[in-house]
Amino acid sequence: MEHTWRWFGPADPISLAQIRQTGATGVVTALHEVPNDVAWPVDAVRARKAQIEAAGLTWSVVESIPVTEPIKRGDSGRDAAIAVWTDSLRAVAAAGIDVVAYNFMPVLDWTRTDLRYELPDGGWALRFDHDVFAAFDLFVLERLGADDEYDDADVTRAREVYEAMTPARRDELVATVIAGLPGSEEHHTLSSLREVLATYRGIDAEALRENLAYFLRAVVPVAAELGVRLAIHPDDPPRPLLGLPRVVSTADDVRFLLKAAPGEVSGLTFCTGSYGVRPDNDLVAMAAEFADRIWFAHLRSTVREADPRSFHEGNHIAGDVDMVGVIRELVLEERRRRQAGGPRIPMRPDHGHQLLDDQHRVTNPGYSLVGRLKGLAELRGVETAVRALV
Repeated sequence: MEHTWRWFGPADPISLAQIRQTGATGVVTALHEVPNDVAWPVDAVRARKAQIEAAGLTWSVVESIPVTEPIKRGDSGRDAAIAVWTDSLRAVAAAGIDVVAYNFMPVLDWTRTDLRYELPDGGWALRFDHDVFAAFDLFVLERLGADDEYDDADVTRAREVYEAMTPARRDELVATVIAGLPGSEEHHTLSSLREVLATYRGIDAEALRENLAYFLRAVVPVAAELGVRLAIHPDDPPRPLLGLPRVVSTADDVRFLLKAAPGEVSGLTFCTGSYGVRPDNDLVAMAAEFADRIWFAHLRSTVREADPRSFHEGNHIAGDVDMVGVIRELVLEERRRRQAGGPRIPMRPDHGHQLLDDQHRVTNPGYSLVGRLKGLAELRGVETAVRALV
């Protein structure tokens, strides 16, 4: 597999020179400075690519071209928004980049309640606590209709959690959930979040799934013409949040979206951490079933807690993901592709723990240097062993 590293551009506290020292050869990035509703200028894409190549690296995957809310809602403005998206796709293709990751999560990107959950070894992990999130939804956001989505026990625990929070902790929770994590395309206040949530009233899972299909039918032919593979990222967490449906959470969801538009260029970002949060997702079976449509892999493991709706990021090769089994399927698929002249599978370590010196310097949540370096080393070791045995 091609070993890559997520980089958030020139403002990232981790430099390209440091990335090269990790052993990664590819960079996964985007033009995060371009507003969501503006097409990426081809000159800007080429300039960023030249910057990466000057550091001895390759821009391997675009992550992500933002899919804006009109597209997800199916508003009257979605065709214009899709045209902007495909213009960005054309700019990427003109620069010679052939994999584009994207997601279809309404309103919020990946969501956590704690960015510094302390592990037994003293490291810090990202965590999603169901009761804390319910406290946010019910008593901080005070979302209309939230009371109907939690049972009495959930509400009681959430109230206890909320009442035990200091004002500073409540502010921190708001920032953690809605102020924008690395890679997020949207940044909200409580007021603006309530407003955008209201625009999704009446949009259920079936409607959102059809809006995804509409988007795919529009963009897949363009991607095929350009020779670009599209890799959709699963929901994170892989279940409805804040009354919003989510439709890229299970194997059945994947089967639907792969049939939604013609063309093999429509495929997956196989994120083991996101899919792995659900105990009903068999990651090894999914990797085997969808192997020929996995264009990109995020390799990380999560740990489901006593309440399985809560989880935290585990070590890359531990937790609830059979990482050896997943990597075995990816290695076998890449071997088949080499024999057929097919494309490589870029992979990257994802959501590393915050360890050692990373606890004393500016670090994007989930995108530490030391934690991901450790994860990449572990993943490369597993891959090397698997290749020797299969």
